[in-house]
Amino acid sequence: MPETVSLNELSIGDIAVVCHIKTTGSMKRRFLDIGLVSGTQVECIGISPMGDPKAYLIRGAVIAIRNEDSSDIFVKILN
Repeated sequence: MPETVSLNELSIGDIAVVCHIKTTGSMKRRFLDIGLVSGTQVECIGISPMGDPKAYLIRGAVIAIRNEDSSDIFVKILN
């Protein structure tokens, strides 16, 4: 398994730690506002029936993020 993968590659039950965020501008600001900073633990807890978006548990809150946006967040899988 590669050292880092994009967030949208996680499957239900996968737990990972954020390594870095590639996006810029308002989308990066939104990620930072919800607590997606380097070192944050993220768990994929659900996938919509069509596969997009996925639901992630981030700092005690469930957040849905579209695959297009989560492809710019790179994480290291813990399990």
